[in-house]
Amino acid sequence: MARVVSIVGSPTTTSRTTIMTRYLEKQLTERGIEVETIYVRDLPPEDLLHVNFNSEPLKESHAKVAEADGVIVASPVYKASYTGILKTYLDLLPQDGLRGKAVLPLMTGGTFGHLLAIDYGLKPVLNSLGARHVLGGVYSLDTQLNWTDNEKYEIDEEIEVRLSNALHDLVMAISK
Repeated sequence: MARVVSIVGSPTTTSRTTIMTRYLEKQLTERGIEVETIYVRDLPPEDLLHVNFNSEPLKESHAKVAEADGVIVASPVYKASYTGILKTYLDLLPQDGLRGKAVLPLMTGGTFGHLLAIDYGLKPVLNSLGARHVLGGVYSLDTQLNWTDNEKYEIDEEIEVRLSNALHDLVMAISK
């Protein structure tokens, strides 16, 4: 069975970035693909900040990434790039931590002015970690994703189409 791990770099629990990952995870599960989520915000902050390579929670999360066929890396845009908490986590992955994996980057932001944050901010790091294939990715405006309550959300039709296309590309990439 194929396995996908989502690494969510949002510091908040009600992030619009989480909407995109939950949507994709639900679709993957319905296709019989095993999915696990790593919320970087839930890892021990002292282990992240003090670069504690012996941290059991970090070791466990790295093992999940190592066992995955595909990885979704998601972040809101902060200062025209991905979040610092995601940067810290990616810095702690082994140098070849994404080797052989298909990786789908996702980002949310407040304006189209940050549309290229995936290409110029996130993709170079994913490539440096050895990703086999970094997919095109999906960027969404915050206004295109909305929580209706703690468990339900709405996705703009355009973003839903783009997420479905990205999902197809990810499934094809991990099936090879």
